[in-house]
Amino acid sequence: MWCDGGSCKDRWVAKAKQETLSLAGHQVGVSNPDKIYFPRAGITKLELVQYYLAVADGVLRGVARRPQIMKRFVDGAEGEPFYQKRAPVKRPDWVEVATFTFPSGRHADEVVVNNVAQLVYVINLGCIDLNPHAVRSEDMDRPDELRIDLDPVPGVAWSQILEVAGVARSVLDDHGLVGWPKTSGSRGVHIWVRIRPDWAFAEVRRAALAFAREVERRAPGIATAKWWKEERHGVFLDYNQNARDRTTASAYSVRPTPDARVSMPLSWDELLACDPHDYTLRTVPALLAARGDAHAGIDGTVGSVGSIAPLLELAARQAAAGEVDAPWPPHHEKAAGEAPRVAPSRARGAGAPAAKPVRDKLPVITIAKAKLKADALAGLERWKARYPGVVARLAPEHVLIDTNRGKSSAWYRVRINLRNVPEAERPPAEAPDPDYDWKIEFAGWLDKPAKPDGEP
Repeated sequence: MWCDGGSCKDRWVAKAKQETLSLAGHQVGVSNPDKIYFPRAGITKLELVQYYLAVADGVLRGVARRPQIMKRFVDGAEGEPFYQKRAPVKRPDWVEVATFTFPSGRHADEVVVNNVAQLVYVINLGCIDLNPHAVRSEDMDRPDELRIDLDPVPGVAWSQILEVAGVARSVLDDHGLVGWPKTSGSRGVHIWVRIRPDWAFAEVRRAALAFAREVERRAPGIATAKWWKEERHGVFLDYNQNARDRTTASAYSVRPTPDARVSMPLSWDELLACDPHDYTLRTVPALLAARGDAHAGIDGTVGSVGSIAPLLELAARQAAAGEVDAPWPPHHEKAAGEAPRVAPSRARGAGAPAAKPVRDKLPVITIAKAKLKADALAGLERWKARYPGVVARLAPEHVLIDTNRGKSSAWYRVRINLRNVPEAERPPAEAPDPDYDWKIEFAGWLDKPAKPDGEP
């Protein structure tokens, strides 16, 4: 329909507002700049862009030449994100890509951020945090970073996380490595270790597993290297963050928390005295300007100290003492000598083959499965209301909230570990509420024609 020589649509529907920024010799558009991305803090999309420009030097130090998976929050921090491996087909010719190969053998051209124009480009697509791989585009098979992720179970105090970080620092020192700590921006701590790109992913992961087990040996009451969530206590050292295709939030990344918290690089002294709530989108630029970047020297620590050989020697000693390879992520090929990829709650116990150690089956039940986290947590609250006596016997770490990957987005599961509940008082088996089936995302997917290379 046409009105007065023009489209009625043009007359009645206003075009979306856009800001255009001149960056690194390119014109970069920021669509819907006034869109609220953090409702509780009142932070807009344009404020998020301005933050990243204010801390760009530090951000680029962490992500430059690293392909990354885009985690896109198109509905803001409180919406559900979706994951995009492939760079958009329709992209400016100045957006760089690198081809990353996944454990399946499939590959994708992923975005690489090397300058402020490319940085704003991915933020405009809805990326709140940046999630690069541990490799550089010039060598996609050998990481130049060992990543130590301290992930606390529910109920663990910040002071305990710092205590484990101190043990981790000692283990690094004893093996000739330099750790660069930062808050995760969520509940934990990251310690990045620059290494020479001389080892494949499997060897770097082996070094990370040996490291995690040594920290657990030195601090068994507060740290764990146990892969299965139902077996963990204290602070988990997630060695599998070093497997091929794993990504983690980069330095200075804003995290999708209500207060727009930041993954803040710190010196060791600053980390051990900090409150992670102090580092947000609105506080970090001034802190960075006043104190400088605590990780400014990170790339200068490779050289003679960037060797994981001592950790690989530790791994060999652990193997000689009877330690077997720990479980890999589920989509990785089964490794020789790997421990069973079966959670203790699903173990066959006495029926297991004699060649493998027998494990007691843990009483873990699934009470909710949902596409949205809010729906899964609502199911948890309904379950608590039905079984208040059981809830009274649970410790925080007995409520297991799992984030699982679907085709391109996450889904959520809530499980309860009933090991503290006498068998006679345990609730009966019942269907999860809600009971989302993640496989419906794949219904008919494999029958669809393949998309052109690079299309999301």
